[in-house]
Formats: sequence, C-alpha cells, structure tokens
Amino acid sequence: MENNSALHIKTVITGVIATLTALWGWFGWLVIVWVCLMLADWLVGSAVASKEGRWSSAKLREGAWHKGGMIVIVCVALVADWLISAMMANLPGVTLPFDYTVLIGPLVIVWYIIGELGSLAEHAVNMGAKVPAWLPKILAAGKSAVDAAGDKIAGDDPKDDNS
Repeated sequence: MENNSALHIKTVITGVIATLTALWGWFGWLVIVWVCLMLADWLVGSAVASKEGRWSSAKLREGAWHKGGMIVIVCVALVADWLISAMMANLPGVTLPFDYTVLIGPLVIVWYIIGELGSLAEHAVNMGAKVPAWLPKILAAGKSAVDAAGDKIAGDDPKDDNS
C-alpha cells in the first residue's frame, strides 16, 4: 500500500510540473528560480546578520527595497521584449534576421540569478562553510558572459568601457 501511495505522489508531482511547464515554458521556470533565489538570499542573509549580531529591521527593509528594484528592472526588460516583439509584428519595414520572442528579459534574469548565487555563496562562507576557489570564478565568468552578450546585442564594445 505504501508503494502505491509513493507512486501516486510521484505521479501527481510529475503531472503538476508537466502542466506548469506546458503553461509557462522554460522562461517561467527561469522566473521561478530567480524568485526563489531572491527569497533564499534575503532569508539566509537575514539569518547570517542575526548570527553575527548585525540584524536590524532597517537592513531588512533595505534588502526588500533592493529586491523590489530588481523586480522593477525585470519588468522593464520584459516590457522592452514585448515592445520589440510588437514592433516586429506590426511595423512595416522593421525586421530582424531572426524571429524575436524574448531576449532582454531572460538575459536580465540570468544575470540576476548568477548574482543571487554569488550572494548565497558569500552568506554560506559567513556561516562557516568552505567554498571551492573555482566557484566564485565560474559565477563571475558566467556574469561576464551575460554582460558580453548584452553588450554585443546593444552594439557596445566592452573594450571601450572605461569602468
């Protein structure tokens, strides 16, 4: 009887995941991962601050405002994607050499996901965990690759960047 219950639970979970994937696709899962990582970063950062005796409601609010700002930027990127897609479909003479669905939104969200992963790794170190020396390097390389892709799309030459 227990095996049937476990099988039933697995079947339901698989069905829910398949339904959600059909509903919102890979991009929806990307958004879910980002939102979960933002929440985890906020909660773990609060726990670390509490452990170190630095927790304050002002810092918690500051973190919430920071996360809120990230949400605004993602919304801007998604509206830009929608606008470009609408222009491609409705303005004669405006074309791209490929079909456009979304591009800016996923790039921004992946950039934020990598940042959240780095922040969580920093929190883990503050909690006493060791981190492989290569992990921050890989995260930085991933963020740089997303930056380079965004710069290329925008027509910016990173070599011209004075920062």
